[in-house]
Amino acid sequence: MARDTTDQTPISSVQDLTDYIAAGNKPRERFRIGTEHEKFAFFRADNSPVPYFGDASISALLTGLQKKSGWEPITDGGNIIGLAEQHGMGAISIEPGGQFELSGAPLETIHETCKESNQHLATLREIAEPMGIRFLGIGGSPKWTYAETPQMPKSRYEIMTRYMPKVGTQGLDMMYRTCTIQVNLDFSSEADMRKKMRVSMKLQSLATALFASSPFTEGKPNGLLSWRGDIWRDVDNRRAGLLDFTFRDDFGFRDYAEWALDAPMYFIVRDGRYHDCTHVTFRQFMNGALKGEVADPAPTMGDWTNHLSTLFPDVRLKRFLEMRGADGGPWRRICALPAFWVGLLYDDAALDAADELTKDWTFAEISALRNAVPAEGLKAQFRGHPLFDMAREVVGISRAGLKARGKLNREGQDETIFLAPLDEVLAKKATLAEDLLSLYHGRWHGSVEPVFEDYQY
Repeated sequence: MARDTTDQTPISSVQDLTDYIAAGNKPRERFRIGTEHEKFAFFRADNSPVPYFGDASISALLTGLQKKSGWEPITDGGNIIGLAEQHGMGAISIEPGGQFELSGAPLETIHETCKESNQHLATLREIAEPMGIRFLGIGGSPKWTYAETPQMPKSRYEIMTRYMPKVGTQGLDMMYRTCTIQVNLDFSSEADMRKKMRVSMKLQSLATALFASSPFTEGKPNGLLSWRGDIWRDVDNRRAGLLDFTFRDDFGFRDYAEWALDAPMYFIVRDGRYHDCTHVTFRQFMNGALKGEVADPAPTMGDWTNHLSTLFPDVRLKRFLEMRGADGGPWRRICALPAFWVGLLYDDAALDAADELTKDWTFAEISALRNAVPAEGLKAQFRGHPLFDMAREVVGISRAGLKARGKLNREGQDETIFLAPLDEVLAKKATLAEDLLSLYHGRWHGSVEPVFEDYQY
């Protein structure tokens, strides 16, 4: 999220919070695709991380991009921390460890999404190259320790950094040493949201396996294929992970709002200042818990919007659904991840097929799979078979959904072309993480340094 909102609309009831989410309902013809991707900035000379301050820095990259694009700068405490396209269609932000993120505009096709990402990377290279900066596209920081990783001057991150060690063992690694690719997708009604949430929550671990690309930590193999996936097993389980109530037949917007109400807050913004609110839940906030602690202690819709952005379930519900399971990866995967989910969720027949495939999967089975996938990837067992078998079937459903959409580029190709990286995984029966490990033990001669050259943008 590039900017925290300050919407002052007052909240009078829980129904207001539910209605806010339900306002995301839109007709199918207005469905869009919003793709986000993060990457690690590093100096080409020595593969060291890029600090925030300095002539060659994260702030200099943002300033250079602002001048070139004309996008509006977003500041925090006088420091530039992001850029927003003037019409609210896209944004650039920085993650806690300097990971550079494009939050793409809501677009109609994967063709447009891929073009957008390629244009962003090309423009970013123009700014970064004279500074000796490049970008790495994998899911976990392969070399730098937490102490070596720079910290960005962003108020919400300062609050999170203090709070994370109190509620889990891996929150700081999540913040500072991981990258992801995500896609945000629409729904037409509560029933449509329910079905998409149910299917995507159940299949999120499969996405983690297919996109696994974080097998290194601090210069050596970490024993995992998706270190990032493992990290999310213990970040803050009151606001993250699988949500069992989303599998109920009567699950709706109100259920998610009630769950969010009982999650601890991170902050509220008053007069441009962030106030640490990690000691209260949003429900307690609504019941007056901050009276006497802050000016204007009554909750607003801006507070609710910001709070929703600080919740981290495997699929996050705001006024759209966010698919959160995948590691970051090379540029082709920036297009493959949205293609995978659009194929499954934006065609009725494909969505029905995916729902039918997963309808009797239990919460216990899905939890066990989520725990197994970070280490085992597509070799993880599900009902006596390797997850690879399920992956082949699900990618087939996605392909059929993309074909049915019939969105063609100028060359007459449909969106199935963007599944090619997943086809390669299935053909080789090996994830990108396993490719990286093979290189480490082979051509790279036991060093992670070549990953910066071979997998840079």
